[in-house]
Amino acid sequence: MKRHEAREKALQVLFQLDNTDLTVEEAMGHIKGQPTNVFYEKIVTGTAEHLEEIDATLEQHLEKWSLARLPKIERTVLRLAVYELLYMPETPKRVVLNEAIELCKTFGDDSSSKFVNGVLSKFTEQE
Repeated sequence: MKRHEAREKALQVLFQLDNTDLTVEEAMGHIKGQPTNVFYEKIVTGTAEHLEEIDATLEQHLEKWSLARLPKIERTVLRLAVYELLYMPETPKRVVLNEAIELCKTFGDDSSSKFVNGVLSKFTEQE
């Protein structure tokens, strides 16, 4: 599984976890496709484990928005990207931003990628 595919599957798992009572393992079990890999498991479990810190960080970088008001797909993409930016410094920032934008283009609407790009660009400038 390539990293882009791993991010797509991770997004689907994290999307399921948002506002459900599923465990990480249950949500991961619902995603069909290729066998998992270490990167996929790390970004899913890492994002889930650090969700409070990620959300607090995101709240600081959202202007005129609260995390609760964000559409679910944008919120999930942002959480995944911020996890990588904070806890996986080996991944270049521009790669994380580009992947987040691509995920929004695939799973979101026309404005999703622009919004996520703006939030993450501001986040990376301030870090």
